Amino acid sequence: MTDGRSWEGNWKVRIQERLQERGFKSLTAFADARPAVPFVELAEELGKDDVAGVQVLRGLLAEAERSKKVTRFVRDVFVRHFAYSLPNGWPAVMDDHSRFLVAKALAYWSTDIPESHQARVDQAGDALDANPPPPGWRPLGPDDELLLTLLPDEEA
Repeated sequence: MTDGRSWEGNWKVRIQERLQERGFKSLTAFADARPAVPFVELAEELGKDDVAGVQVLRGLLAEAERSKKVTRFVRDVFVRHFAYSLPNGWPAVMDDHSRFLVAKALAYWSTDIPESHQARVDQAGDALDANPPPPGWRPLGPDDELLLTLLPDEEA
């Protein structure tokens, strides 16, 4: 967790400098090299005391918008929140606790995506609820077969 220093100075420049130091040309390339790693862990890797997960999220969205790959970004957000909330995959038994964890992952996902994709994300969440994936399912990246079925790319 950061102590607030992440918002001091120009955090966008700070992140870019850290990416260059690690040999990455973009935040997307850095994140793609770490599939299914939660945002907070990506931020800690870039700067334990001065980079926040939300900054990584915002940077990834900006790059996705520039490259017209927002739907892939939306799937990536799902994967990272799912990995954080359900590290052992889809629950085998849907008791109150596991239902809460699934709902938490879906709520975080819905909160962190652009308004332009909200309706599609709501439909995908409803589809997962109506037809749950097999127990233990863990999407390992934004190009997971099930996620591509739920949220196919629309961008040209």
